[in-house]
Amino acid sequence: MRRSTGSMGDFTVARNYDFRNLRVLVVDDSQFMIRVVSNILEALGVGSVFSATSGRDGFETACRYSPDIVISDWDMDGGEGPELVSLLRNDPSSPDPYVNVIMLTGYAEMRRVIAARDFGITEFLSKPVSAKALHARLVALVERPRPFVRVGRDYFGPDRRRAANESYSGAERRAPEDFADLG
Repeated sequence: MRRSTGSMGDFTVARNYDFRNLRVLVVDDSQFMIRVVSNILEALGVGSVFSATSGRDGFETACRYSPDIVISDWDMDGGEGPELVSLLRNDPSSPDPYVNVIMLTGYAEMRRVIAARDFGITEFLSKPVSAKALHARLVALVERPRPFVRVGRDYFGPDRRRAANESYSGAERRAPEDFADLG
C-alpha cells in the first residue's frame, strides 16, 4: 500500500494504508455522529461510507452493501448495537459473520467494554471520537487481526484473548477446533 499523509485541521494523519477500497458502515441514531464519523473516514481516505440509524436498519444496510467494517453505537432507538452484532455474527442471512465491528459509544465503563468484547465486537472506541483514535483502530484491524473462535453455542467472534500465553495448559486453553475456519 502506498504511504500518504492527510491534514485534518490541526491534526495531521500519517496514513500507512490506502483505504480507498474500504467499505465502512456507520450505525448511530444521531445524524450528527454519523456526519462526524463519516467526515473523519472520508478524510482518512475511506472509499465508501454507508450509514444507518438503528441496529435493524444497520443489518439491512450491511446485507445490501457487505461492508468491511461496521462502526456502531451501543444505544439506539429501533435496535441496539449488541443486537446488530448478534445478527452480523449469527444470522444465517448475514453477509459476513467475520466482519470487523468497532463499538463506538459514550459508555466507556469497564463493564461495558467487557460486555462488548463478550458479544463479539472487534474493537472498542469511546465518544467523543477523534480522527487519531479512529485511525488507530483501523490500523489495528489491519496490523493485528484477531482469529475468530466459536465457543460452544454461546460465542462466535474475534478471539477475546489479545495475547497468547503459550505456557498455559489449563482447561480454558483454546483447542485447534475452537478457531473458526476462514476458508
